[in-house]
Amino acid sequence: MIVKVLVEGLILGILLIGICAIGIRNGAVGMVHLYHQNVQDRCVELGLTTHEKISRNSKRFKAVCLPGYILYVLVCVYAINGARDFLSGFWQMFVILSVMNVMDRFLVDGWWVGHTKAWTIPGTEDLKPYITRQDKIKKWIMGTVGMAVVSAVLAGIAALIM
Repeated sequence: MIVKVLVEGLILGILLIGICAIGIRNGAVGMVHLYHQNVQDRCVELGLTTHEKISRNSKRFKAVCLPGYILYVLVCVYAINGARDFLSGFWQMFVILSVMNVMDRFLVDGWWVGHTKAWTIPGTEDLKPYITRQDKIKKWIMGTVGMAVVSAVLAGIAALIM
């Protein structure tokens, strides 16, 4: 079962990477809503985008990704894997979301954003690194704690329903 859950986490991580790839297909400015405010402001100053477009893209990203991730883990854990109680639901969701989190931290933030030019926005190079050491610490803590909280809440709701 653990291998199955790890594979489900890998698939979710690959979906995240795919969403990011689609978001930057016409340049990293398409995902500038994930950058710090100073980078966003510079992009607006340079005429690359507007604050309205940034806000719209941020809302679209959250509206697609958050429900999509939740639906994915619920389907995997309850419909495919057959979890029926809080503990089995919690650990499976936590592992799936944690694998995605690790992929996001290492592959997306660490390698793709940190070591390639794919996420570089022309005219903002002086604002690098886009993801600072402090950002990385926050993302690790919030990602880990956040995945545990989301897993617990979803498993709790599912346990009440079942």
